[in-house]
Amino acid sequence: MAVVAGKVGTASVASSLASTSSFCSKDSLSASVSSVTLLRVPKNVHFVRCASAAAAEAPASTVEMPRLKSIYVNKVVPSLKEEFQYTNIFEVPKVEKVVVNCGIGEGSQNAKVLESAIKDLSIVTGQRPNITRAKKAIAGFKIRQGVPVGLAVTLRGEIMYSFLDRLLNLVLPRTRDFLGVSPYSFDGKGNYNLGLKEQAVFPEIRFDNIDKPRGMDIAIVTSAKTDKEGQKLLTLLGMPFRAGDVSARPTAPKKKKFNIKLAKGKAKRAAKSGKKK
Repeated sequence: MAVVAGKVGTASVASSLASTSSFCSKDSLSASVSSVTLLRVPKNVHFVRCASAAAAEAPASTVEMPRLKSIYVNKVVPSLKEEFQYTNIFEVPKVEKVVVNCGIGEGSQNAKVLESAIKDLSIVTGQRPNITRAKKAIAGFKIRQGVPVGLAVTLRGEIMYSFLDRLLNLVLPRTRDFLGVSPYSFDGKGNYNLGLKEQAVFPEIRFDNIDKPRGMDIAIVTSAKTDKEGQKLLTLLGMPFRAGDVSARPTAPKKKKFNIKLAKGKAKRAAKSGKKK
């Protein structure tokens, strides 16, 4: 059936039937033409059907896994399972979430500072931060209850892996005089804490738009039970640790408590000995 400018031509139908069935007689050909019901079909119906058919035949789009997550699944998990002799794959430690905190003391008095900090942290993390407010009033810091004092962002899933990938491979090497991060910043339960002095180390931040350098704290929460497992997990992911083992953490010497009575006694004895001389 041929459609020309929205109209159906019966002659073309007869010619097409004749060409396809050359062995049929004229009577059968006329009967077949008379049995065909001709309908006026809109032009766009043909294209809609083609589009739906193409969509049905097209394969389903596959979502690409983040680069760091693929490294964790293909390389980190087998290495940890072999080194620590895990019997169950669910025992293998993983990164559960990343928490980014930023303090803004001037935000309680200047709304522009708060908006600028929210904008910078949103660009860096790809997620809008939550505003943390003061729980009680402190007169010494000129803080009233309920005023904004900081920002916090909790990253999970693909956004977390994307942020960690940029942090480990782009941000940390761009820091000034970078010699590696400390291996002694674990909290005893496999979680790692990291501090940055300014937001300019992130490639998403433009130097022209920075009104004031702001630091931030980054807490990497893992499911590791010990600091050794957490350090091995982050090392395989690409964390540039300085030389040192977390198990050999240097302990600071204990400070002796200051005894006021003992100090007064020593001062009196020193004064008496000076008078005798």
